[in-house]
Amino acid sequence: QVQLIVSGGGLVQAGGSLRLSCAASERTFNTYAMAWFRQAPGKEREFVSVISGSALRTYYTDSVKGRFTISRDNAKNTVYLQMNSLKPEDTADYYCAADPFATVGSWPRREARQYAYWGQGTQVTVSS
Repeated sequence: QVQLIVSGGGLVQAGGSLRLSCAASERTFNTYAMAWFRQAPGKEREFVSVISGSALRTYYTDSVKGRFTISRDNAKNTVYLQMNSLKPEDTADYYCAADPFATVGSWPRREARQYAYWGQGTQVTVSS
């Protein structure tokens, strides 16, 4: 069972930055695609970004392109989400997820049901 521990949420003013971290317990972490999802109150969980196991490929939902950067450090079994120029509409609980089954042909996987392991959410609140 893979454990994912998320940290880094908080309250920030619009235009500010936060960095989320997700640490994995799995030694084969570098073979997993890792993604970030978010869920705002009263809304469905939505895809934010994904990074391949090798970190050679990344993908973002349109609303965060140019503002968010996903990265990973496989030596530390950790994936990051750097969030800049935050907007009130970015307010949500943010979750990291691991996909052990991603393949080149299925890239990018953007549906929550495709991810086998989930971390706990961390709240991000952006005030206007």
